[in-house]
Amino acid sequence: MKAVTAAPGPRTAPGAPAWLRPNAGEHRWQMALAVTVAIYLQAAVPNGLAFHPRWVMPALEGALLLFLAVVNPGRITRPSAVLRVASVIMVMAINFANFWSLGLLIHGLVTGTEGQNAQDLLLTGAAIWGTNVIAFSFWYWEFDRGGPGPRAHAERRYPDLLFPQMTSPEHAPPDWQPEYLDYLYTSFTNATAFSPTDTMPLTRWTKLLFLVQSGVSLITGALVIARAVNILR
Repeated sequence: MKAVTAAPGPRTAPGAPAWLRPNAGEHRWQMALAVTVAIYLQAAVPNGLAFHPRWVMPALEGALLLFLAVVNPGRITRPSAVLRVASVIMVMAINFANFWSLGLLIHGLVTGTEGQNAQDLLLTGAAIWGTNVIAFSFWYWEFDRGGPGPRAHAERRYPDLLFPQMTSPEHAPPDWQPEYLDYLYTSFTNATAFSPTDTMPLTRWTKLLFLVQSGVSLITGALVIARAVNILR
């Protein structure tokens, strides 16, 4: 029986762009800094809106971040199932704690138990909104083409997010590849414009995440700003 030969992967394709070739991997400090900021923003949420026991979620997120940094410090090049699970659990913890606070805030605004002070309300809304941006940036970063580890090894050819440098490589350095800050920018613009800007979602899961993030940002901004304006009046 004739053997079937697999088609060449992206790593063997002649003249493939840098984002489709194996590379040294991206530095972990960018995502580590973002997690640290998310933990700080969660600590800034009023006690009545935080998940309790209050220390549980920040402790879990910090412990998982420390585990990731110790096991795979420096550049992210190891496509490990254990590291992937730890990273996803960390993002889920950030998302869960933030959705918990957002749910309590919305309930409090509707029932009139929250939002008595405009300044405090705006600061709380900004903390929840900012954490939302960071959390969704991690979802995009963690799942686009399999995550940072598989991207470093060029294991997948087709992207989930199409960055402008991919469609216009003449405007980017020859060694350009997406890193965490690119996903953070994508998350920020989607949260502010409520739609894709320069980076396009290609797969159904990315479109669904864009939809959810835009909806959360719209609800947070509309309720918080409307209530703050009423207080200032």
